[in-house]
Amino acid sequence: MLEEVINEIAGMLGVSVAIATIGFIVLLVWSIAWKGVALWKSARLSHTWWFVILLVVNTAGILEIIYIFFIAKRKEHSRSVN
Repeated sequence: MLEEVINEIAGMLGVSVAIATIGFIVLLVWSIAWKGVALWKSARLSHTWWFVILLVVNTAGILEIIYIFFIAKRKEHSRSVN
């Protein structure tokens, strides 16, 4: 099943199956790394709703990066000031 999907994507993009597979793996690692950091920060800052949203919604790291650099930074900064 995954092989069929990768073959289809490779065909649509006009690249070889090897390139499509490498791209898929890179995207997977990228997404997991950002999701792990964002989930860790949201749990540490007691942002329950953010934790649930980050866990359920998969945006290839985009939502996670927004959370880490904008939402969590504000909360961490206000904690350090107090």
